[in-house]
Amino acid sequence: MREEISKLKSGEVKIAEQLDLQGYVERIRELFARDKPLYLEGDRGLHFRFVKELADIDFKAPPKVKNLDDLWMRLSKQAVPQPAEIFEAVKIVRYFIYLKSLKIEGEAGEWLKSIEIPAEIREIESMFDEKGRLLESVDERLASLHSALKQNRESIRQTLSRMVGSQKLAPYLVDRQIHYINEEEALLVRGGFNRVLKGSIIGRTTGGFFYVLPEAIGKLKEREAGIAGRLEEVYYEISKKIGTAMGGWLKFFRFIDRAFDRFDHYQARIALARMQDLVFILPESSNSIVLTDFVHPALTHPKPVNIDFSRPVLMITGVNAGGKTMLLKSILASAWLAKHLLPMRCNPNRTRIGSFRRIEAIIEDPQSVKNDISTFAGRMREFSRLFGQNGVLVGVDEIELGTDSDEAASLFKVMIEELVKRDIKIVITTHHKRLAAMMAGDGRVELAAALYDEKNRIPTYTFLQGIIGKSYAFETAERYGVPKNIVKLARIEYGEDKERLNELIERSSTLEKELRQKREELEREIEELEREKERYRELNDSMEAELYAKKRELEKIYEEATREARKALKMRDERSIHRQLDRAHKSVKRAKIEAPKRVEKFKVGDTVKYRKNRGVIVALKAKEATIEVEGIKFRVPLGELKRSGNPPPSPKPRSSVTLERNSATAGVKLDLHGLRADEAVERLDRFISDALLAGFDEVLVYHGIGTGKLAHAVRTFLKGHPSVKSFHDAPPHMGGFGATVVEL
Repeated sequence: MREEISKLKSGEVKIAEQLDLQGYVERIRELFARDKPLYLEGDRGLHFRFVKELADIDFKAPPKVKNLDDLWMRLSKQAVPQPAEIFEAVKIVRYFIYLKSLKIEGEAGEWLKSIEIPAEIREIESMFDEKGRLLESVDERLASLHSALKQNRESIRQTLSRMVGSQKLAPYLVDRQIHYINEEEALLVRGGFNRVLKGSIIGRTTGGFFYVLPEAIGKLKEREAGIAGRLEEVYYEISKKIGTAMGGWLKFFRFIDRAFDRFDHYQARIALARMQDLVFILPESSNSIVLTDFVHPALTHPKPVNIDFSRPVLMITGVNAGGKTMLLKSILASAWLAKHLLPMRCNPNRTRIGSFRRIEAIIEDPQSVKNDISTFAGRMREFSRLFGQNGVLVGVDEIELGTDSDEAASLFKVMIEELVKRDIKIVITTHHKRLAAMMAGDGRVELAAALYDEKNRIPTYTFLQGIIGKSYAFETAERYGVPKNIVKLARIEYGEDKERLNELIERSSTLEKELRQKREELEREIEELEREKERYRELNDSMEAELYAKKRELEKIYEEATREARKALKMRDERSIHRQLDRAHKSVKRAKIEAPKRVEKFKVGDTVKYRKNRGVIVALKAKEATIEVEGIKFRVPLGELKRSGNPPPSPKPRSSVTLERNSATAGVKLDLHGLRADEAVERLDRFISDALLAGFDEVLVYHGIGTGKLAHAVRTFLKGHPSVKSFHDAPPHMGGFGATVVEL
């Protein structure tokens, strides 16, 4: 276990040094209750939620605790622990008792509640005071032995005090102080002291004086040693008893020890975030990195980084000493911090960081006389290791280092393309104009240039994406003290044609960026127009649906009035009344207006809208279609479907159910009188499905009282239906016990 921890820590140290994060790592290690790797095992999403919950709670930091792996190993072999070792475990138990007393809510609170501390372990915890000393109440012998020890020490003090004040001894005393020689109380005396003082010489001075342990003090010290010996025996007995009890709960102690480390990870991260006003970013499942106002922890007066690294390759060019390497380190550092759920300074609402298996930095010059390897050969060895990996974020500083630039441009272009195929994300800094120009047209490559203020002749430490930057080597040389006449000669030697070539490369890159921006703007405008068309279509559909609903409402009113008229006139000339009503009924049929229908052609896979629901056509017939809405299939008339431009939400995994619609409209009432139980349940099932699609919150089912079998079948079905919230008997004016109100 310790070897694994050592390997993890050495890996953390290496990447921290490469990314200039040593100071950051040291700060968070100081906040740990005990030393451990920064890597947090387990579900990162769960850890993130715990940290967010605990960040809003005030709690005291845990006590410093030693590593207890050796104690658990010795307890498994029935060894007797020391009281100090036991107290280290007690400190962990006490801290969890304290945390549980805070009554924390949420997932973190549930986790703490799940840690039940057994009564026997609480009893062990109660045996120690705050300083780790066993309480005298644990064993009555402790009180008497401590009292005897205290009295003996008082006797030593009083005896020495009398001797120092003795008139007989005064001529032989060099001073009146008590000297401690090899942890023994002694007096500093002159020669001839043995005439008035019995004792043993335990030391001499260069001046010829003697350190003497008086005989009376020696006897008291022997007595003290005896008391201390008996006290150690009592401590051993108690420790043995406690060790036996701890051995019986060894699994629990190992569990709570790991839980303590887990909480220690949380509290250290939260403490650092509070001290420096940092935020936590949970890595996403993608491999994109979008940084907004990110600040590298090593910088004291930083310019925040804003970069969109969504493509597989980011190539950073531009002015020397303009911050290219620090941008590379910032990108890698942000991914490393997010991977370990460590707080950082950035805009949390606009920053997105993906997940990566590993983070590799190829930054240092690998040249070594000892290993007999050149700069370029060392770089190639580091690159060769990447071809057997995937899901890695790699940062390469000065990729052209150590070889001919033209040859390297072709080599690195092919290598980068191959690494991208292996799902490796690469950020590169380079001054290779040829390499940058070769890769600028690749849609997988994002360009970024470090900018230079030509007026003030200094780098701005800002970046512009989409262009190839100029190195400004001559300007940088002047800025750092190279004589101007030498720089002038270098410009002449370089030649105007190469300068114009660089400008042409930069101009073409800028033009490509402008064209890309215009294309993106046009695409956004097209998307906006499509959305506007969809909004008008939905508005039209809504108005048609409202018109149809109003007409249906008028028809129902008319039908109700007809029924009332029939009842009212029943006692008169029925034949003439029926003739009149038949004519009225025929006129109603002629006047009945159906919902407007579009004559549209659909095919399987089309996204359509059915009333308030969006779905996908999965099957087609002459006059009806089967659509799937959130995993549920319905057969509906083609005339009631409308084309929809927006895709439906991804269906959640669930069992597929097909519901047949026999009528085009859903009502709020269902009459089951005269049906058998199985027939009633079948109709009730279809009725509830129609009501759900129509968006009804409450429906009424008439089943009558009768023998009670039909009512029982209805309520048994409702109890098991997942979409039924509740149901109850209808009010007296709506059917009473013979009807059931169902809430959906």
